[in-house]
Amino acid sequence: MSKAIKEAEKILKQYYGYDHFREGQIPVIEAVLEGRDVLGIMPTGAGKSVCYQVPALMMKGITIVISPLISLMKDQVEALQANGIAAGALNSSNDETENANLRRSCVAGKLKLLYISPEKLLAEKDYLLRDMNISLFAIDEAHCISQWGHDFRPEYTQMGVLHQQFPQVPIIALTATADKITREDIIRQLHLIRPRTFISSFDRPNISLTVKRGFQAKEKNKAIIEFIQRHGKESGIIYCMSRNKTETVAQMLLKQGIRCGVYHAGLSAQQRDETQNDFINDRIQVVCATIAFGMGIDKSNVRWVIHYNLPKSIESFYQEIGRAGRDGLPSDTVLFYSLGDLILLTKFASESSQQKINLEKLQRMQQYAEADICRRRILLSYFGETATEDCGNCDVCKNPPQRFDGTVIVQKALSAIARAEQQIGTGLLIDILRGSYSAEVTAKGYQELKTFGVGRDIPPRDWQDYLLQMLQLGYFEIAYNENNHLKITPSGSDILFGRAKATLAVIRHEETATRKGKKKRVVVAKELPFGLAGGESEDLFEALRGLRKQLADQEGLPAYIVLSDKVLHLLSISRPTTIEDFGSISGIGEYKKKKYGKDFVNLIRQFT
Repeated sequence: MSKAIKEAEKILKQYYGYDHFREGQIPVIEAVLEGRDVLGIMPTGAGKSVCYQVPALMMKGITIVISPLISLMKDQVEALQANGIAAGALNSSNDETENANLRRSCVAGKLKLLYISPEKLLAEKDYLLRDMNISLFAIDEAHCISQWGHDFRPEYTQMGVLHQQFPQVPIIALTATADKITREDIIRQLHLIRPRTFISSFDRPNISLTVKRGFQAKEKNKAIIEFIQRHGKESGIIYCMSRNKTETVAQMLLKQGIRCGVYHAGLSAQQRDETQNDFINDRIQVVCATIAFGMGIDKSNVRWVIHYNLPKSIESFYQEIGRAGRDGLPSDTVLFYSLGDLILLTKFASESSQQKINLEKLQRMQQYAEADICRRRILLSYFGETATEDCGNCDVCKNPPQRFDGTVIVQKALSAIARAEQQIGTGLLIDILRGSYSAEVTAKGYQELKTFGVGRDIPPRDWQDYLLQMLQLGYFEIAYNENNHLKITPSGSDILFGRAKATLAVIRHEETATRKGKKKRVVVAKELPFGLAGGESEDLFEALRGLRKQLADQEGLPAYIVLSDKVLHLLSISRPTTIEDFGSISGIGEYKKKKYGKDFVNLIRQFT
C-alpha cells in the first residue's frame, strides 16, 4: 500500500470512522492525489463523495464541488460538518451576510470544501475563485452536463472554462449512471486531459428485487399497505407514472394512517421542498413521487422502494431503486407490472422524438419485468457486467417458476380474440372470457360469442398474468396504432389450431397471511464489531433511534446525519459502555465520538 493511501486511510478513520475504503474507491483517490483528471462512474451508495472529500482533506488549499441542487449541497455540507470538517455552500438560499462570511473564510483558507452551483461558479470565476488557493474541482452528478447542459441549464456546457482558467487544477467528475455516449460527452464538455476513467460494479447485493405482475389497482393498493405494515416505521418511496397517481396513492395511504407526502413537478418549489424536508427529517414515512424526486436525496436509511408502474427504462429503474439501502443494510424493492402500463409507455415512446431508442429501452425494461431467470443478472448485463452465479436475493431465485401445460387456457384466449375479429383490447378480452355483461360487451353483442364466459373459473388478475405471458411468448401482438387491439401471430395460430402446445408459468399468490409478523432486521455479519453474533435488542434499537432523533432535532439535522441506521444496529448488538468502545464502532469518527459518545453510552448502560 502506498504512503498516500496509508495517509488517506488515517483520514478515513479519523473523520468517517471506517477502517478501510470500499471496493473501487482507492484507485480513484490515488489518481486524484496524483493530480490526474478523473471520471468516476459509481452506483448510488458506493461512496462517491469520499473519493473527492478525503483527497480534499489531504491537499493544500480548497476543493470546489459543483453540485446541481441546493438540497444536495445542504445535505453534503451538513454531513461534513457533522464529521468535524470545515465546509460550506455558496448559493441563493443563503442571505447576504452568510455569503459574505463564506467568501472571507474561503479567501482566508479556513474552508476545505466549498459547494457551489454551475451558475454561481461562472459568476464567481473571475472574482472569488481567482483569490482562492484551489486544489481540486469536483463535479457531482456529472451526467447533468450531458442531460441538462444541452437543454435547460446551459451553464453546464460552459464548465470547460475551468481547465482554461485553472489549467493546473485537476478535475474529478462523478456520476451514478452514464452510458458510453454520456461518458464521452462529459469528457468532451469538461475538456478533461487524458482522464482516468473508473467504472465500479453496479451490483447492489443488499437490495432485494421483486416483480409483481397483473395486479389491478385495488389489489395493488392492498399489497402496498400490507408491505408497508410489514416494514414497521421504515422509510420508503413509491414511484408513480403520473402526477395524478401520486396524489391518489398518497390519499389512500393517509386514510390508512400512514404518514406520507407527495412530490411532483406540478407542485410549487416550496411544496416540493417541504415534502423533501419532512421525509429527510422522518416527519413522514413515505413519499409518493414521480421521477422528479430523487437526485436531491441523500437519505441513507430509505429501506424500500416501490414502483407503482413500470419505469420507461432500466437506467431510470436502477437509479430509483438505488435510493434504497445506501447504508448497505438489507432493503427491498417491488415493481408492479401490468399490460396497461406497457401499452401506455409504448404509446409515449412511439410518439417521442427518439422513437427507436426509447422503444428499445422500454423493451429491455419489459424483458427484465417478465424474466424467469435471476433478475440481478439481467440488470448487471445491461450495464455491461457479467454475474457468475445467481444472486439468491430476487423473487426468481428465491422461488423459481414452475410450469404446466397451459394450451387450453391459451386457446380460450386466442379463440375469443379470433371470434371478436381481432378488434378488442385486453380489458374487453378478459370481460368476454369471464362472462361479464359490461356495457362495452353488450353494446357490441359479444355476450353472443361462443367463448363468452369460458374462462369464468380464472380470476381477472390471473388472466392479466396469463396474457402477459402469452405476449412474452409471442402468441399475440398489440397493434398500438389500432386502439391497442390484439392480433394473433403465426405461432399463436399454431396453438389455437392444435399444431403446438403452450407452456405457462404457475401463478403464485402472496402468502401475506403467513407474513404478518414484524420484519426481522438483518445486520451484515462481517460488519459486527467485537465478534459478537446476533443478540440485537429491538427495545435498545428503538431507544437509540429515539435518542438520535432528539439530538438531531436539537441541531436541526436529519437523524441519519447524526448516526446512520447501520451504526445504531451495531451499537444495539455490541452495547459499548465506554466512550472509547463507542468510538471503535464502524462509522463513528473522532468528532462524533467526542460529541455524542457520552449520551449514547449512558443510554446503553441502562440496557446492560
